[in-house]
Amino acid sequence: MVLYFSATGNTEFAAKEIARITDDTALNLLQKIRTADYSEIRSEKPFVICTPIYVCEIPYFMSRFLKRVELAGSREVYFVFTSGGYSGCASVLAKGLCKKKGLIYKGSADIIMPRNYIASDMYPIQDSETIHQRIESAKQQTEQTASVIKEGGILKSRHVFLFETLIILPFVPLWIKLKLTTKAFYVKDSCIGCGKCAKLCPLNNIDIVENKPVWGKKCTHCMACICNCPKDSIEYGKITVGKERYLFKKYGG
Repeated sequence: MVLYFSATGNTEFAAKEIARITDDTALNLLQKIRTADYSEIRSEKPFVICTPIYVCEIPYFMSRFLKRVELAGSREVYFVFTSGGYSGCASVLAKGLCKKKGLIYKGSADIIMPRNYIASDMYPIQDSETIHQRIESAKQQTEQTASVIKEGGILKSRHVFLFETLIILPFVPLWIKLKLTTKAFYVKDSCIGCGKCAKLCPLNNIDIVENKPVWGKKCTHCMACICNCPKDSIEYGKITVGKERYLFKKYGG
């Protein structure tokens, strides 16, 4: 079974393609994560966990869920990471998670996708040509990854140097505390109060008050709310003004 979380469609694409090629089922974990549902997920085929990369590792909410959820049936687990180009120490953490849960780690793969992080000027949104090129390349990477999984092989990810892990692990909590805040989120008058942003937030961090979204303090900057808004009504300070919202379906079908 292919398990995934996706905020703007990149990881969903990879997960569903792998499920199609391997003749398996893809399960969106969003509602299970939102409701802290750790009940058994059973699969007779190897599990394939598809996750985006946030701040050089598996998102905290995803790691917490995977540590607690009961995976039954097959003990083999593959990991597939989607990122803008760097998966940090994610493979090290994935291998450690499998060891703690008594699972058999079958390796990981990195799928390079278009960037979706518009709440920072450090990561400029790519132009249309670059996005299409990345998606075409990602399709090939995904097919190759799925073929290895279908044959029961081992996915070979890049080597993670010790210094990367030593830098990333203490750095991430500080970055989350200082940078992944919600203070700059606001909505324009064009907001129609549809509540889509609240339904897509993996942390249950958005409430609809008087037909408008209100953000709590917890945030992972997944971009699900801002990029999926049907009216482009959500902004993050001045940083997102005038920026195109990225969704995979706009480019990849």
